[in-house]
Amino acid sequence: MSISQRSAWRRTLLAALLCGASFPVWAQDGSDITYSQPQAPSLNMYGVPGVLDMPSVEMLPDGQAAFSYSYAGGISRYNMTFQAFPWLSATFRYSGIEDLDLYGFDTYYDRSFDLRLRLLKEGHYAPAVTLGLQDIAGTGLNASEYIVAGKHFTTPGLSPSGEGQLHVTAGLGWGRLGSMGAFTSTGSRPSYDSSSSGGQLSADQWFRGDVAPFAGIEWDSGQNWSLKAEYSSDAYVTETEKSDVFERKSSFNFGAEYQVSDTTRIGAYYLYGSIVGVSAQFQLNPRHEITPLVIAAPDPVPPRRDWAEKSDWDPSWAQSETSRSKLFEDLKTALADDGILIESLTLHARSVDIRYRNPRYQADTLAVGRIARVLARYLPATVETFRIVPIVDGMAASAVTISRTTLEDTEYLPDATDAVWAGATVGDAPAVGADAQINGDLYPKFSWALTPYTKTSYFDPSEPFRLDVGAQLAATWQFSQGWKLAGAVRQRVWGNIKDGRLSNSVLPHVRTDQTAYAQEDTTLKNLYLQHNWKMAPDIYARASAGLFEEMYGGISGEVLWKQADNPLAFGAELNYVKQRDYDQLFDFRDYDVVTGHVSAYYRFEDYLLEVDAGRYLAGDYGATVSLDRIFDNGWSVGAFATVTDVSSEEFGEGSFDKGVRFSVPIAWLTGDPNRSSYGMTIRPTQRDGGQRVYVPGRLYEDIRGKDNTSLTQQKAGFWQ
Repeated sequence: MSISQRSAWRRTLLAALLCGASFPVWAQDGSDITYSQPQAPSLNMYGVPGVLDMPSVEMLPDGQAAFSYSYAGGISRYNMTFQAFPWLSATFRYSGIEDLDLYGFDTYYDRSFDLRLRLLKEGHYAPAVTLGLQDIAGTGLNASEYIVAGKHFTTPGLSPSGEGQLHVTAGLGWGRLGSMGAFTSTGSRPSYDSSSSGGQLSADQWFRGDVAPFAGIEWDSGQNWSLKAEYSSDAYVTETEKSDVFERKSSFNFGAEYQVSDTTRIGAYYLYGSIVGVSAQFQLNPRHEITPLVIAAPDPVPPRRDWAEKSDWDPSWAQSETSRSKLFEDLKTALADDGILIESLTLHARSVDIRYRNPRYQADTLAVGRIARVLARYLPATVETFRIVPIVDGMAASAVTISRTTLEDTEYLPDATDAVWAGATVGDAPAVGADAQINGDLYPKFSWALTPYTKTSYFDPSEPFRLDVGAQLAATWQFSQGWKLAGAVRQRVWGNIKDGRLSNSVLPHVRTDQTAYAQEDTTLKNLYLQHNWKMAPDIYARASAGLFEEMYGGISGEVLWKQADNPLAFGAELNYVKQRDYDQLFDFRDYDVVTGHVSAYYRFEDYLLEVDAGRYLAGDYGATVSLDRIFDNGWSVGAFATVTDVSSEEFGEGSFDKGVRFSVPIAWLTGDPNRSSYGMTIRPTQRDGGQRVYVPGRLYEDIRGKDNTSLTQQKAGFWQ
């Protein structure tokens, strides 16, 4: 096995750990400095900023992701919270309640979503105010709403400075948080319809019913320890009055927490006068470095004024085929040392067009910066304009134009990144010149990799988390520019997805037969032929045929309109697919469908809004709306929802398709530069409505990473 393949094993093994844990992020920085995470508030048992069971007023730092687990009195909660905007956070929660006789399960599992909105920032005298909606689209078991205010005060502490922090919280709750000690009412609160499919917004309940106060304090010693106490307004009616999960003897809760590291916090509590609870909290922020990427420093830019003599400014070199060929070979060798491949080179006396492929660096600006410096070292003094064109799947995605003089003048400025980027332009890529030198070493090209794989299944009531692990052999043959044949074979070593529950869907089983598809140990994951090309300067195209994924094969076509300097893009895709047989070899089942979508994409700052409308795999028509937060180091976190003409009764549990997803670059786990990422999508319930076929190589994701918005977002990588 080659070194690169062994590295792939290590990267994939580390990625597999993300099935159950998360890790600090990296940024592409060659320094050996370690950066702390931003200071963040502690979390309550529900995984949101809070005291013990009650919420507090704080928001997480912008972009923060928090993962937590809590257990008390037979109730366990797995929580994921993301601070999507400075003023808005969202939480997904998976709860288990032991011995809840009401629903007939040994352990009853429940899924819920929360939203928190900051109404007022804390001032010198004024408290901060936050509004919260808990369990807004679940079963309603944890449904509540609240308005909470809070203030911070400096107190004596245990830190060397002698200062601690006292956080004071008080609020009003409805629903669960209005069930103990209510002092007034805002009208009748409709009860949850247990016969419904769940998953729909319960807006008719919001801020209705009994209103009860809650309060709490947290003292932060200034030296990792904190103490907490609260008055709870949650009567735990379902768990204590309608069942016998635990005994509630008091409304007062007490606890202590210890900050183990910048990212990890643990706590122990005495709750409701009768039970002991524990929690583990893990927070990270993709915007802050912890494990920097280690790469060799590039050579500096040699200003022409330091070495160029009068003869070096003679442009006649450009007429020499020998001179241009030697420069081409020198540049190929120099850039290959940086892991960058030249597709073609067009040399003129005053300018150069270089088309490159970047298989190594997550940030394309890092590749652009290194290419620019190599060009400055090797090209004759007459060449002033560098036009650097990234190539993805055989297509020119954009063109970064940089003045050599700007490069020479800005390298050592305090604001070098902003200075060089202010002088650069990102526009549409020009056509390949007739006199371009083509790199004949790139095609045909065969590559392969043997790596571990993991596959997960969630929220089966009898086994909430299922996992398959094994080995995957993947191979790709790029036999011409824009053409490739790719496939992958999997061998499962261990797993229990095959033991999952069978589908009860009344719709065509386009996704819910995953248990049937998990019966075989050796499977052909995919095998497909793909061709990518540009139909016009701003129009990209893809055609694919073969076995696209474990469940479907067929033919697919896609077009995308995307300008390099425009945040808006439009696409259209049409597919004819047949359902593969359960053994995932070459046979098909008796189900086929024509499916397709028109899509609109809009990128603003580090957010991506996408709307897809069309026909889905079950023959249903509708639209999907998704919003993702995209960070400059390759992280992304987002959510989506799909509504089609399938009714909530036909859809089944959950009422409509929705979920959260994230993608993490592998490089911050290993410290090795590479473009691989590990992604995960979590749906509260996998059903058949609103499902799309997975076709490898969809256009927008690759193309948008090379546009002006993405490159500008990543501009800090230019001088690395």
